[in-house]
Amino acid sequence: MGSYAVCADVGSTWTKVVVVDLADGELLASASRRTTVGTDVLHGLDAAVAEATAGLSGAASAPWYVCSSAGGGLRLAVLGYEELVTARAGHQVGLSAGARVVHVGAGRLDGAGLAVLRAARPDVVLLVGGTDGGDAEVLTANAGRLARARFRVPVVVAGNAEAAPAVREVLAGRGVPVTVTGNVLPSIGVLAAGPARAAIREVFLRHVIGGKRLSRGGRFARLVRAATPDAVLTGVESLADQLGGDLLVVDVGGATTDVYSVLVPDERAGGPGRPAAGTLWRARTVEGDLGMRWSAPGVVRAAVAERLLSPGEEGPLAAVAATLAAEPGRLVVDDPERVAERRIAALAAVVAVRRHARGGAAGQPGRDLRDVRLLVGSGGVFRHAGSVAAGAGLLDGVLTDHGGGWALPRSARTVVDLTYVLAAAGLLAGPHPVAAAGLLRRHLLAGGAGCRPVSGGQPGDEPDG
Repeated sequence: MGSYAVCADVGSTWTKVVVVDLADGELLASASRRTTVGTDVLHGLDAAVAEATAGLSGAASAPWYVCSSAGGGLRLAVLGYEELVTARAGHQVGLSAGARVVHVGAGRLDGAGLAVLRAARPDVVLLVGGTDGGDAEVLTANAGRLARARFRVPVVVAGNAEAAPAVREVLAGRGVPVTVTGNVLPSIGVLAAGPARAAIREVFLRHVIGGKRLSRGGRFARLVRAATPDAVLTGVESLADQLGGDLLVVDVGGATTDVYSVLVPDERAGGPGRPAAGTLWRARTVEGDLGMRWSAPGVVRAAVAERLLSPGEEGPLAAVAATLAAEPGRLVVDDPERVAERRIAALAAVVAVRRHARGGAAGQPGRDLRDVRLLVGSGGVFRHAGSVAAGAGLLDGVLTDHGGGWALPRSARTVVDLTYVLAAAGLLAGPHPVAAAGLLRRHLLAGGAGCRPVSGGQPGDEPDG
């Protein structure tokens, strides 16, 4: 009898499960079910696990490793000292922690700013400001304002280390759940994401996931080990470590398109011209207006703005996008609509990578992707494209985007995460690194996609995570 692990991603629409042999990372089985957010997410999760483990001796008692983006995932607000430095650094770190950054504020928090913060409905506030030994006034003032406002959202303090103990005292004294961790910007140009990313993850598990009312009782909260984008980034980091070079992942979902990149640090970036907010070499950006269902109209609008459409293409494409947005659970079955869906996916990938590479108004710096050796496509639209070649072909536009205002990868191979292993590898990377490495090597680096398919869905029925 083998030693197995059950890895599950409870998404906003679909719950995906894989069973992995811990000895060598072989993917033994998979299953998917609609996420049962209307009743209890455990109903869909338990059904998918039961199907995936059927017939595998010993798998029914295997440990579960679960990540979740159901219920909107992790909503994070960032409050920083000033917009172009600490607030920008906090924004980058929040994205790397798997959060959806719903608000970024800079400077002293006043009444109007507090109202905007409340309206954003964050699950967690990341409070940053000041380098170590630098300015502490804004960090302390913002902590005081949150404490007096009876704002009981959990706060992660990742600012000036010398001021942090006093900030903790102010918040805890008013009953605000507070976690203090290392400064995201200990000195100008030095971005330290690790401690804050870990603290945000712990707060998500301890305070957030159980409060989303996704399940009755505490079992689901005990099962979840990470927000899904956090698990995926960990899997991407593990893949890059094995690859030994630069890596780019494009994950097209129903509501957002996430882009992950892991770049080998450039020693030249530490010189006088380095960004004041630092450089995150292992990064994630999220495009909330680009997706295959809820955000499909945003893809068409962005493609128009980027001048990516051919004459006469906008109208028909916009009509299909509107239909998909109005019916997020719609299964695309006829050929014209399927062609339009594929075109929307390809456009979402191109626009998202353009923004990731160029940087943008959200405060994200540009990234040099010329040395990317592997481009990975993830998301239901890639996995259900009809063939491996068709799925990979949806990313052709990324590698031929000569008018996009960024330098293309010079020599990149394209693969598709057909068996949905990035999240699973991220979940296993800590407790079972050998299995995680084997899983990635078999199914992405070697191009393999074999498993025992037991999915309850049909090809093309997975519009979102």
